Amino acid sequence: MRDHATDPATESFLAYRNLLFTVAYEMLGSAADAEDVLQETWLRWVKVDLGQVHDQRAYLVRVTTRQSLNRLRTMTRRKEAYVGSWLPEPLLTTPDVAEDVELAESVSMALMLVLETLSPTERAVFVLREAFDISYDDIAAAVDKSPAAVRQIAHRARQHVDARRPRSAVSASETKAALESFRRALESGDAQGLLDVLAPEVVLVSDGGGVKRAALRPVIGAEKIVRYIVGGIGKVEATLTGESTVVNGNPALVLRLDGEIDGVMAVRVEDGRITGLYFVRNPEKLTRVESETPLTLH
Repeated sequence: MRDHATDPATESFLAYRNLLFTVAYEMLGSAADAEDVLQETWLRWVKVDLGQVHDQRAYLVRVTTRQSLNRLRTMTRRKEAYVGSWLPEPLLTTPDVAEDVELAESVSMALMLVLETLSPTERAVFVLREAFDISYDDIAAAVDKSPAAVRQIAHRARQHVDARRPRSAVSASETKAALESFRRALESGDAQGLLDVLAPEVVLVSDGGGVKRAALRPVIGAEKIVRYIVGGIGKVEATLTGESTVVNGNPALVLRLDGEIDGVMAVRVEDGRITGLYFVRNPEKLTRVESETPLTLH
């Protein structure tokens, strides 16, 4: 039996664990599936002759990427049968992640939804290159393509994402200010207060997974969204409260009804107003919000 306390394989795996988890999560949008990928990566890693591995980081990223690609293809079939809109599983992150603007954007709900529109290989190449600056040669080995092909895929994926991502990165403090105005208006049922903080063409995407009430399609426009929110609050007798937190590297709210978690609300902010609302109510995606310690990513 291995002595894991002094085992070099365990030490090196733990040293890169946060990086590997973030790679898997950005590819999959599911913390639970990312953990499964890490377990699969670990089971392969302990069988490797470390003396034959020249670059442990690159090797582990390659195995994690391949396992993520395998899982991503099966998840695509799951998502096709999903009831309503699908949102990434909210990931509690430490405040320092929010201060790293590039890292915070790479795991944001807004960008994760854009990544959903890429093919599995495009997503892997984009994540490895743009978020982690992995070399084209190492990416090629991970996705079984030539370096030249990977460069073309990276260029195509970058153009695709750039056309759909937020125009510019927003500071955590700006997002926090808009979110606080939204929270106050939400808790008091102040329709005008909600209209003041929402951009006219704001989009609400809600994910109930067929278990909790949620709009089956995105709701577009500030007035429609305010009617939807205020109408929903009016049907609930419990007290609604919003608790500030950091989710996917960005300020967010944990919404509770009489103290019980009801959902997580993440936002996209541009020019001081909210342009995107991402409301996760599916209970299967909220278990980590209550039980897990916030993560420090790569």
